[in-house]
Amino acid sequence: MDSFLEGLKTFNEKGAAFLGEIGGWVWGPPLLILLVGTGLYLTIRLVFLQFRSLPYALKLAFGRKQDKKSEGDITHYQALTTALAATVGTGNIVGVASAVVLGGPGAVFWMWITALVGMATKYAEALLAVKFRTKNSKGEMAGGPMYYIERGMKVKWLAVLFAIFAAIAAFGIGNMVQANAAASALADTFSVPTWATGLAFAVLAGIVIIGGIKSIGKVTAFFVPIMAAFYVLGGLIIIVMNFDMVGSALSLIFTDAFTGEAVGGGILGTVIRYGVARGVFSNEAGLGSAPIAAAAAKTDYPARQALVSMTQVFIDTIVICSITGITIVMAGLYGVDADSGTLTSDSFSHFLGSAGNYIVTIGIIFFTFSTILGWSYYGERSVGYLAGDNAIKVYRIVFVLFILVGAVVSLDVVFGFSDVMNGLMAVPNLIGLVALSGIVVAETKKFAEIAKKERQQQKATDTSAGL
Repeated sequence: MDSFLEGLKTFNEKGAAFLGEIGGWVWGPPLLILLVGTGLYLTIRLVFLQFRSLPYALKLAFGRKQDKKSEGDITHYQALTTALAATVGTGNIVGVASAVVLGGPGAVFWMWITALVGMATKYAEALLAVKFRTKNSKGEMAGGPMYYIERGMKVKWLAVLFAIFAAIAAFGIGNMVQANAAASALADTFSVPTWATGLAFAVLAGIVIIGGIKSIGKVTAFFVPIMAAFYVLGGLIIIVMNFDMVGSALSLIFTDAFTGEAVGGGILGTVIRYGVARGVFSNEAGLGSAPIAAAAAKTDYPARQALVSMTQVFIDTIVICSITGITIVMAGLYGVDADSGTLTSDSFSHFLGSAGNYIVTIGIIFFTFSTILGWSYYGERSVGYLAGDNAIKVYRIVFVLFILVGAVVSLDVVFGFSDVMNGLMAVPNLIGLVALSGIVVAETKKFAEIAKKERQQQKATDTSAGL
């Protein structure tokens, strides 16, 4: 037995090292340039739509008026919160910390740049997902990169590749890694056994997941605003209480972004690389995951839901990641020997004492659980595309069981393998976005005219009502 355990440990260490090298290659400069380049290309083709239309997009996302007559399974808002549930996770806490440790304070600036161009990417993904969505055998909406690559590009094998990568990544990045992070945080802060956390997560997630996207949408619509507000409020308290330090922190972020005085590398390329990589890891713009949720939304025009989906990147990176990044830079605890896993918690505790540690730990619990819910849907839609809708029930059961496994086992190999799959998802998706960008532009122009008429009609109605 001892020899078996020792062999398993050796396999885990060597496997993790090997996959780490592969992951470094997959997530290397070519993919990062492709991700940012696609976002910049779409930004230009859409004439900087993410900047022009952000106020209107936020109004659509959080307005009381919801489209109930159009086809779809969930509302605009539920589609947004489902996507946010999947992206607002450890990347917002640990991911930002590792960016600062490895790339220096300037990495936060490049996370912002990645998000700003990534909003155009997220818009295009969602638009195509709705445009080419279809109904499955159960009458539910099914869409995402695998569908717009197959139905729009007419390249079936590329669509299959995306679905395979997404289905595998869902078990790692979207499941076991999240459960392990939550279990570790609870064990360190509250001495909760890892198996207890895993069991609780598995039971609660199972109750939600078994109901499909409608159940997930209802839960995330209630759950996501609370979890985000809790964490953001904690960060804002720190910023307001130490407002005199904010200016110098922002100055350091901006100057370090171009001087290249990275903590881990000392060159500008290191700053940019880790800022871009962690930015993409956080908001997933270009990976092709979020449009799977967007495809389920009740909407009359693809561009309308696309605008709502675009706000996800803004909320995830520009708002939540900024809170983390600014707090870390203000605390000044980053350095060569800093631990990315605890840096955010240490930074919050630096200003708020033990309360800071509790805020981050509870934030991790909320974020990881929500990520599991969101990725469960991405995974089941990928499996449904590959193996048919009857396979989804089996998938849900297996997915829930792996939550418990993830909470109690070493995940070095799992994390490495799923990280590779996560990166590989982006390649077929980005190819699809560029190839179908003409359709994105045409649908955007079409909706611009419709939105203009709607505003004119609303203005006329308000005038006649004496408003």
